[in-house]
Amino acid sequence: MIALTVVATLAVLALVTQAGVYFFERKYPAQGRFVDVAGGRLHAVEIGPQDAKGPPIVLIHGATSSLETMRLPLGNRLAKDHRVILIDRPGFGWSTRDELSNSSPAMQARMIDEALGKIGVDRAIVVVHSLAGALGALLALDHPHRIEGLVMLAGVTYPWPGGVGTYNEVVTTKVIGPLLASTITLPLGYFMTDIGGRAVFAPQIMPDGYIEQTATPLVLRPRNFLANAWDLVRLKPAVAEQSPRYRDIRVPTVIIAGSADTIVSTDIHSRRFAAAVPGAKLIVLPNVGHMVQDAAPDLICREIDSMISAADIKPKAATR
Repeated sequence: MIALTVVATLAVLALVTQAGVYFFERKYPAQGRFVDVAGGRLHAVEIGPQDAKGPPIVLIHGATSSLETMRLPLGNRLAKDHRVILIDRPGFGWSTRDELSNSSPAMQARMIDEALGKIGVDRAIVVVHSLAGALGALLALDHPHRIEGLVMLAGVTYPWPGGVGTYNEVVTTKVIGPLLASTITLPLGYFMTDIGGRAVFAPQIMPDGYIEQTATPLVLRPRNFLANAWDLVRLKPAVAEQSPRYRDIRVPTVIIAGSADTIVSTDIHSRRFAAAVPGAKLIVLPNVGHMVQDAAPDLICREIDSMISAADIKPKAATR
C-alpha cells in the first residue's frame, strides 16, 4: 500500500512538472535566434545597433539563470550605443546541449566561440558573471582570437572550501537524479525561488518583479535543472585544473566584485585572479554582494566603454 501511494504521488508530481514546463515555456518564449554548434544548439538575442562603432559586447550569465539576468541590468543600457549579444549558456534558457553531464567550462567556451563565429562576430568584449567566470577565462586562453577584452563580474575562477550542495550531487546520480528532477524539483523549487533570489542579492534587496522579469522559473524544467546541477558538480575540479594557466591570459581584463559577496568569495576568486592575470584591473565594491551587475550597472558600463575606446585606438599590429 505504501509503495502504491509513493508511485501515485510521484505520478501526480510528474504531471504537475510537465504542466509547469508547458506553462513556463509559453510564458517565457525564445526571443532570439538559434545557432547549431557541435554539442548542442545555442539561443542568442541581439539588441542595439548592428553598425555600432567598436567591437560588439557579449553577455554571458551564471548558474541558475538565463540570458535575461544580463539583459535587465546591463544589456538594455549597453544597447543604446553598442551591438549587444546575449547568450543562453548550453543547457540553459532556450539553449541545449547534447549531453547534460558534458558540462565543462572548456566545452561551453568552445560552443560559445563557435556560435559567435557563425553569428558573424570577429572580436568582442566578453562580460561574464559568476559561474561563467570559469568559461570566460578559458575563452581568453583557448580562443583569444575572439576576445577583444574580458570583464569578469564576481566570477568563479579557483577551487573553494566545501561543496555545491547535497541536492545537486544527488540529482547528478543515475536514476534517482532524473526521477527527482522530473517530479519534485519544479513544484518545490517554484516556492523557493523567491527565497533563493533574495539570498543571492544580499545585502542588496532583490528588485520587485525580478523573478518574473528574468524568466528564472525556466531553470526549474527537468533538463535545465539537471544541466545546472552538472555544471555545479563539475565546476570545482575544472577550475582547479585550469587556474595555473591564468598567467597566460593576454587580453585586457577588468574584474569587478563585491566585498560582501557570500556566494562567490571575492578573496578566493577575484583577488587571486587579478593577481594572476598580467595587467588586470580589479574593482572591489564596498558592501556589495554577488549581483554586481544590478548593484553597479553604470560603473560596469563605463568600464566596458573604456575598454572599447582602448581597443579602437590600439594599433592594428598589436591585435592578436
